[in-house]
Amino acid sequence: MKVKEIKVSIEELSADYRDDQEGGVVGYGGKLNIRPAYQREFVYNDAQQKAVINSVMNGFPLNSMYWVHNDDGGYEVLDGQQRTISICRFVNGDFSIDYRPNPQADSHPAYFANLDEKTRKQILDYKVAVYVCEGDRTEQVAWFEAINTAGEKLNNQEIRNAIYSCEWVTEAKRWFSRSGCPAKKIGDKYMTANPIRQEILEKAINWHCMVTGETVKDYMARMQKKCKEENLKDCSELWGYFNEVINWVKKMFPKVRSEMKKVDWGRLYHQYGDTEKTPDFLEQMVAHFMADLEVTNKAGIYEYVLSNNPKTLNLRQFQEYQKRSAYEKQKGICAHCGEHFEYEQMEGDHIVPWSDGGKTSDDNCQMLCKTCNAKKGNRY
Repeated sequence: MKVKEIKVSIEELSADYRDDQEGGVVGYGGKLNIRPAYQREFVYNDAQQKAVINSVMNGFPLNSMYWVHNDDGGYEVLDGQQRTISICRFVNGDFSIDYRPNPQADSHPAYFANLDEKTRKQILDYKVAVYVCEGDRTEQVAWFEAINTAGEKLNNQEIRNAIYSCEWVTEAKRWFSRSGCPAKKIGDKYMTANPIRQEILEKAINWHCMVTGETVKDYMARMQKKCKEENLKDCSELWGYFNEVINWVKKMFPKVRSEMKKVDWGRLYHQYGDTEKTPDFLEQMVAHFMADLEVTNKAGIYEYVLSNNPKTLNLRQFQEYQKRSAYEKQKGICAHCGEHFEYEQMEGDHIVPWSDGGKTSDDNCQMLCKTCNAKKGNRY
């Protein structure tokens, strides 16, 4: 693998800049693929974009960028996509900055075209340092992981997108990884995942892997292999299963609550998708437990009404003062075995279990030794 450093002016970098959304982003006279398939979408906010331009206008150095040299003679951005797009968008007139023509003047919003000729030339003449890598795909991806140590690091799914880059990944991102993608539109009420950071795509693959028994890496490696050997380009299998999960949620829990965003619906569908409980029954149960002050994990109610496992509810526990008070009243005697124990050897227990209507109140607290409490079991 060869690595060389070149200097690229902003005029050269922004030449023939074009953002076709799903069609890709190019610059550098059409020779630079600014947003390869494995890269994240543009995530810089207004303040971050303006900070890049302010650095340029003040002559401050930007962090080095990294490109790879492709066999066709073109280039693609390995690291530095956010800075590159910020620069090109400004020169293209897509956003303004707070501009002060001289120290005595007040600042005002200005687009690139509104700047004076000297300032525009200063910006276009600014040179960025670019390291260009020549090597096979494995070497390029390894280098990509090595340099990904500053700024907003790639998460696991973004790195997987690089390792298993293929047309299937590109198509999957179209459905799961755009700000207004189909997956975001149908699943937004039921998850907090960020499509731009590949979180919905990762979640969808995780859900499907519960069916196939694969790891996410195994699944993506298989899709990459099929893409190369069978020319697989669509992700209909993944999209279909994602729809299956979301449609089941809509059917079984038609009343939308904010707590639903914290539920792992794919796992619940995999485990309880064939439940015979009706939507009306489930809604009555959910509403009842949402009003129960003893339940501290409201999101866990959805799993509880399907599984009847109260551990998902994170029921209220007795406070230290309640346990200490009960211990003193009992004079350290276990309410079950009648033996004396030190306070640290005992645990608070509900006299009337939660399942029988018991509350986590002073008068419903008793102290048991750890052995007796374990023998009593999880009687909620």
